[in-house]
Amino acid sequence: MKGVIPGGMSMPILPADQLDVPMANEHLRERKTMLGTGGVMVMDDTTCMVRVASVITYFFRDESCGQCTQCREGTGWMNKIVNRIERGAGTQEDLAILLDVAAKMEGQTICAFADAAAWPVQGLLRHFRTDFEAARAREALPVPGSFEL
Repeated sequence: MKGVIPGGMSMPILPADQLDVPMANEHLRERKTMLGTGGVMVMDDTTCMVRVASVITYFFRDESCGQCTQCREGTGWMNKIVNRIERGAGTQEDLAILLDVAAKMEGQTICAFADAAAWPVQGLLRHFRTDFEAARAREALPVPGSFEL
């Protein structure tokens, strides 16, 4: 087991070493995640966390209503950067930019959609940064099917 997203894809991931926790928001918040919609997503050791980020950022980019600049531009930017990293064409700076964009989206829009888009990226980088660095350095195996349009 590599990790679990306890509350749907808008919540930060729990790595395997933090799974011994009651499934209640007061306990999950201590680990910087929440129950959210309660849609539990379990990822085994073969899961590429950069691919997870690609799928999640694609969804949020595609579903943003576009009303708020931070969300409209931020979701698209995060998806583009994650896809570049997944292809092995990312830079070290891209990881810092992802975190910066997510931080500038969080709490800055009319609704919570931008927060929901930012949190999973922040969580994936917090716990699986080495996966992103490996993909950036072309050490990761190529994953079929791109979500970049």
